[in-house]
This record gives sequence, structure tokens and C-alpha cells, in this order.
Amino acid sequence: MNILLIGSGGREHALAWKIKQSSLVRRLVIAPGNPGMEALGELRAYKATDVDGLVALAREIRADLVVVGPEAALEVGIADRLAALGIPCFGPTAKAARLETSKAFTKEFCSRWDIPTAAYGVFERTAEAMAFVDTLKPPYVIKADGLAAGKGVAISEDRRDAEAEIEARLRGRYGDAGSKVVIEEFMVGEEASLFALCDGERAMLFGGAQDHKRAFDGDLGPNTGGMGAYSPAPVFTAELVGAAQSRIVEPTVRGMAAEGMPYRGVLYAGLMATDQGPKLVEFNARFGDPECQVLMLRLRSDIVPYLMAAATGGLDRIGEPVWRSEVAVCVVLAARGYPDSPIPGSVIRGVNQSFGAGVAVFHAGTARKADGTLTASGGRVLNVCALGTTIEDARAKAYDAVARIDWPGGFHRSDIGWRAVGR
Repeated sequence: MNILLIGSGGREHALAWKIKQSSLVRRLVIAPGNPGMEALGELRAYKATDVDGLVALAREIRADLVVVGPEAALEVGIADRLAALGIPCFGPTAKAARLETSKAFTKEFCSRWDIPTAAYGVFERTAEAMAFVDTLKPPYVIKADGLAAGKGVAISEDRRDAEAEIEARLRGRYGDAGSKVVIEEFMVGEEASLFALCDGERAMLFGGAQDHKRAFDGDLGPNTGGMGAYSPAPVFTAELVGAAQSRIVEPTVRGMAAEGMPYRGVLYAGLMATDQGPKLVEFNARFGDPECQVLMLRLRSDIVPYLMAAATGGLDRIGEPVWRSEVAVCVVLAARGYPDSPIPGSVIRGVNQSFGAGVAVFHAGTARKADGTLTASGGRVLNVCALGTTIEDARAKAYDAVARIDWPGGFHRSDIGWRAVGR
């Protein structure tokens, strides 16, 4: 098979790493990729939102499958264009991707299909939004409606801060993504991410993980795109997973098909384990980042047949995936100043050394100078991942590798996986 993988972050590096292991793959082309993927496939300099260029590239290499990593490519309709040409695409159409690209759409969809989620309101004016805030108890959850690189959510502890966050969004902090705000009641519980592959008609559960959104230890500081993850997450009991599958995942796939937007690709369900059972926090229309990294480490099965089955409608003809028994941990190394103003250009050394069995370093935001020097080029820069027999073992391996990377320009959390330790 010839496969085109779209994206340039740690999620895509992990997918490329796993796809490359498949005996089914003849040619892997990655657009645009990053320095860490150079040994895995051919890198082509197309942006993830360059639909015309990517479609032309897929035709040029006679792609048997296109795998879409980032949500931005889905929002601009790459899956729609490929479908028109008969090229299988792992990723939903732009309409179906609204489950991620519009929080207002998702909330209204949940209401129509009786999917459990937080009470909410959608607003375009501050006064109306504040009137709704006054019906809730603090803290308040304030979200930009559209895509904001994982940073459009704020938890406001009091009314004054809620008003400031609402006004900031409506006045353009996140551009068009903030033209509407979604305000939700604060749900109490433990949050984790459940994944399902979908082929338009059916869903197959595909692992779970727990992310760490806050920038600093102790879940303090601003929200980020994710500072680390681990899998499996103890919160995912068989009872919780069963309830999430029957009450959230399956109704979503049925509802999208019934509304003329069959969902194909991976459905990421961010869940809150509450006293009333699992409730939806949000959907994403792609693998999480950095959750994808720990899933790829734990997945024993060849991933390519699953990607193709989801893209072409064949999940009923493929067996359940096989997972390693080990625990996987991912520690994100971010540039100083992240998430507000990450400082680019700092030099990184020691990434290519051998860190031992079960350890992998995925590039998320790196660039290579003409002389070969590796530098930081984004907010989240490296993902240091490890497999271990226990959460403590995996953490120790990951943090040992982190300590051996020479990057004064970066920082990381030192408590990834804390919820699982001792459970």
C-alpha cells in the first residue's frame, strides 16, 4: 500500500512510527512531517490545510489510503475532496468534523440524541452570557465555539473572571473561533479520553488514556494542548467503558448517520466520570495529542488494517485490536513561555541517543538547521514516551530519558501519571 500521512506533530510522528512497522506498507509519504520522521518516510512540504496540494500529492503517489492527523485539515474539507476522487481517507468530512470544530454544534447534537453532557448555553453577546452564568454555581466553564489549538477553554472561579473570559473571546482572542461562546456547568469527577474507530455505521473501541491539560505540576497554571498522558487509565473500569459505549459513542455514530453525516475515522470522546456515570466533556475528530503517542506504544496489532477498515466501511470484518499489557507514559517537553508565548529557536541536544528498550522520543515542534542542529520551533516540542510493567516503572523510564536530553530552553511537568500511582 501507498499511504499519505498528513501532519507534523507528535501525534503524526507516533502514527508514522506505527504505520512504518506494517508489512502492508510499500511507501509512506508524510506532509509536511518533521525532523523526527525523516527516517520513517518521504517528507513533502505541504501544509496540512493546503487541500489542493495534498490532493494532488495523493494522486501523484497513487495513495491507497490518506491518514489525517490534525483537525485543521479536516475542517477545511480534505476528506470531502478525497472522497470525490475515490481515495480512501481516515478522517471525517468537514460536516462530520463539526463534532470537534464547533462546540455549539456538538452540544446541540447531544441534546437531540440524549447524550449525557453538562448543562450549557451558547451566546454571542456578553450580557446574555452573563445572565446564564448567574443561573450556575462557580466555577464556570467558558469555551470558544471553534478550534483554538486546545487553549480555548477556561475555568473561571468567580463571576468577574467569567465575564473577562467571555469578553476576551467575543472580542477576538481566538479570532473567528470565539465569535460564539459555550458556557457549561462545572462537572465534578475524573476526566479521561476514550477512543473509537468509526466506519460510518459502526464503532469499535480503540483504547483509552488520561491527559494532563494544565501547564504545571499539581494541575496548576493555564490550560495547554496537553503536557503528558498515560494508558491504560485506571478510571476506565469495565462498567464505565460499557456505559460510555452504549450512552455516548454508539448513539453518536447512529445520530451522525441519521443526520446525513456518517462519521469515519477516529472519534475521541473526552469523558467525565461523575456520580451519575460518564458524561461527555467534548469530542475530537482525530487522535488526541499526546494520547495517541501512548496508544501507539501499547498497540500490538498492525494499525494499517484498522485505519483502512474505518475509511472504507469494513470494521465488521476485522477482529478487535490486541493491546500490550504494559503501561505507557508520555512526558511532553515544551518551550519556555508555552502556552502563551513559547520561545522558539533554542538548541536541543541528545535526542538521537539510545534510551533503552521501550522508550521512544517523538518530535512535536522541531526544526533542523542547515548544519544539522535541532532546534525548537513550536510550543510543545518533544514527547518522551516509555513502556513499563507498572505506572511507576514507565514513569521512571520516561523521566530518566528526559533527564538525558540537553535542552535548557524547555520545561516539563514532573508528575505525569500521578492519578494512577498506587491505584
